[in-house]
Amino acid sequence: MTTQTTFYLSQILGRKFYSSDGTITGRVKDFLIDLSALDPSPGKPVRPKVIAVKVKAGMYERVLDFSSLEIIHENRTLRFVGAEIEEISTAYLTNVIWLKDSILYRQIVDISGKKLEKVWDVRLVYIPSGTFAIAVDVGFSGWLRKHGLLDLMERIPGWIGIHIKVQQILWDDIESIDISTSKLLLSKSTSRLTTLHPSDLADIIEDLDKATRTYVFASLDDEHAADVLEEMEPDAQIQMIESLPLEKAADLLEKMDADEAADILEELENHKVELLLKEMENESSAEVRELLEYNDNEVGSFMNTEVYTLSSDLTVEEVISLIRKGQPEPVNINTLFVTDDNDRFISAIPLAELVIADPSRTLSEIMESKPVTVLDTDKIDILAEIISKYNLLSVPVINAENQLEGMVLIEDIVDDLLDQRKTK
Repeated sequence: MTTQTTFYLSQILGRKFYSSDGTITGRVKDFLIDLSALDPSPGKPVRPKVIAVKVKAGMYERVLDFSSLEIIHENRTLRFVGAEIEEISTAYLTNVIWLKDSILYRQIVDISGKKLEKVWDVRLVYIPSGTFAIAVDVGFSGWLRKHGLLDLMERIPGWIGIHIKVQQILWDDIESIDISTSKLLLSKSTSRLTTLHPSDLADIIEDLDKATRTYVFASLDDEHAADVLEEMEPDAQIQMIESLPLEKAADLLEKMDADEAADILEELENHKVELLLKEMENESSAEVRELLEYNDNEVGSFMNTEVYTLSSDLTVEEVISLIRKGQPEPVNINTLFVTDDNDRFISAIPLAELVIADPSRTLSEIMESKPVTVLDTDKIDILAEIISKYNLLSVPVINAENQLEGMVLIEDIVDDLLDQRKTK
């Protein structure tokens, strides 16, 4: 049976460090861990190994090799005994961090819980093969332990009914984001933050201070950054755009839906807007400029211009084949639009109806004969009533010449209604 001793970082900081002959050589100040995976195989747990201990004796600090250290658990206390006291240099070590200096009381992302947390303590385990960091404590129990109150509180629950919840995150499920030390810089290629849904990541980034927020956002590749930017609150969006170099900001705006990009630009100063539009590619810039010409309360300012248009003489089978080959964004094909050669709107077909239709039938045979539409100059207020009354996933937007300009998605209407409720 493997012998192991589980303990917490807060329990060892300041403890006496003994040599093998029982001489006190100093007090423990910190543990150095190696972040290199012991077993890089997929699915294997990440368990950083403690490789050194920082000991302070008087005015001096020494970094000692941890391989000969023995941890003895006696009478509810821990003793740290070094069989061989050997100093090491950390100058040339890579992928290592000090637990107290770099992790304790810092912010981390709970990848599993998809939220930002503060680390109150670090849980470690000592086994014959070494000492390893296995989890961080982000709950009230960690806070109590940090202040030396946990033992006292654990004696109280028996007679007053208090239950102290332990809230810990396994090392596998954390991503450190504190930038106060260069040892914790995120890797643009390996950051696990990209495994989170853009909406979850946006919430996390918004909770950070401005400096860390900017740094974490800049660590994302352009595709992820654009998706996250769309999910942010307006004030955070503006701060991100203004913190980025002009070329980078323009690249992100190009990757966003034109209506989302236009919403952001509306909040910027005119000279900044013009600089960004000139930096963007002509096609993207033209789409955004067109949207910016609408008043804020007009449907045109709210619509999505990424629409999928088709000819009425195509068969269902041909359309499905075109969609598979083109691989458009799913949100843009919830509803398909039929237009003539001059982009004049004819009708709309929900994707669900297309899928269940006879493959040999043409769009003219299955499309709506009297489709619901709104003008680009109509007031936004009418959209919620129309969506609800006709049970639509999207509403086609036309201009005065009956040309299709775009569509308004139900999800955008819901988001707008929720935002209005937040501000009331």
